[in-house]
Amino acid sequence: MRLVTGLSVLVLGAGGIGHALVSGLETGIDRIDPFKDMKNRPRAGHGMNLLLVGTDGREKITRAQKAKYRLGGTPCNCTDTIMLVHLSADRDRAAVVSLPRDSYAEVPEHTDRTTGEHHKAHPLKLNAAYAEGGPGLTVRTVEHMTGVKVDHYLEVDFTSFMKTVDALGGVRICTPRAMKDPYTGLDLAAGSHELDGGQALQYVRSRHVDGAADLGRMRRQQTFFASLIKQTTSSGVLLNPAKFQQVASSMLSSVRADRGFGTEQLLEIGRAMRGFTPASSEFTSVPVGNPGYPVKGIGSTVKWDPAKSKKLFEALRDDKPLTPRRPKGQRDDARPATTVEVAPEQIRVRVHNGTPKDGLGQDVDRELRASGFATTGQPLNGTTRDLKRTLITYDPRWDRSAKSLAEALPGSELRAVVGQGGTMRVTVGADFRKVRPVRAEEQHRGEFDAVTGDQEVCR
Repeated sequence: MRLVTGLSVLVLGAGGIGHALVSGLETGIDRIDPFKDMKNRPRAGHGMNLLLVGTDGREKITRAQKAKYRLGGTPCNCTDTIMLVHLSADRDRAAVVSLPRDSYAEVPEHTDRTTGEHHKAHPLKLNAAYAEGGPGLTVRTVEHMTGVKVDHYLEVDFTSFMKTVDALGGVRICTPRAMKDPYTGLDLAAGSHELDGGQALQYVRSRHVDGAADLGRMRRQQTFFASLIKQTTSSGVLLNPAKFQQVASSMLSSVRADRGFGTEQLLEIGRAMRGFTPASSEFTSVPVGNPGYPVKGIGSTVKWDPAKSKKLFEALRDDKPLTPRRPKGQRDDARPATTVEVAPEQIRVRVHNGTPKDGLGQDVDRELRASGFATTGQPLNGTTRDLKRTLITYDPRWDRSAKSLAEALPGSELRAVVGQGGTMRVTVGADFRKVRPVRAEEQHRGEFDAVTGDQEVCR
């Protein structure tokens, strides 16, 4: 995630800034050779595949930052975040696939880079491959697991992540519910937030805000990445050479990359991706078969679904979209939707007309149903016909559903009624204008459970 933050700035801006500036920035990259002596690699597909790795790197964090952002402890010398990013051959699309760091993996035969001890192939968690064999073993392990040939390798640590976000002026995140993680210090109320570098690091590292642990954290990382793309492409940084240099230099202060990823590659991608938007990106995670697969001597691991994951990686190799493609020319915000905690399909609603306007109840029922709510389809007249403000009554046991419904009816009043049951009651007032589209927080669609970036950003 940290690498993606900086990389997106670099590749998106390269085409608009010029060869001389990018050449100067490239000299700051720490070069490594993760492909040395690699044999029997997967066949090359179409497009470009980058393995993006975020390392622990907390030894570079200041004492004050460690205290403020809960970054104490000993560095693990492992990969904190692992993503495969596929750039389509026509450079019109980028697919980001998160690989759980606790994935059950079988590393190939290798020599431990720390002890010099030779190891036969053996099982471990995916993020431990870096500790045993560095970038080279990480690449070999990912290629072995996915069947996807990695064209380039890029790596970034905590410090670079925070500096890059701060150089951009922060990134806006929206959350439909409060998020609090005592381990990272994350504490966000429901709503919209402008996160600085440290807060953004807390957001993408948090694993204890819900029961989804690392899988939930990956979804938040994808949301952040989509928001970052929106910020980068809409803030003017790509059109301002001085600002671009500041942002890119912040990222490159800690980045490591393979020797083949240089000026020409950056310019090629930058030129092709000038029109890149959040809708051009796709996000998903590897399909999981068993999130708690026990392995002796290793502990609980994440076991991939063999059939579904194979199909996903075949789509990457064949350069196929992971989400249904929208009609050409359709705008990113053709149907903007507010994110809510409960899906509209799970909320049952009965509509009452609280005004003298004939047919208003039927209109509201129809609009709510079109937005996904499970309306009764039989609106009634209210007990009062002079209601000024739309009223939603609900049983307190279904308060989350009521709050989600209220987002679709801006300005409405919420009133708890003990014993009402699971059906929300909407009495339409004279203030009603239209139903606002909403979508569930966990809005994953299609065969590969993928979403486009514009579905993840704030509206």
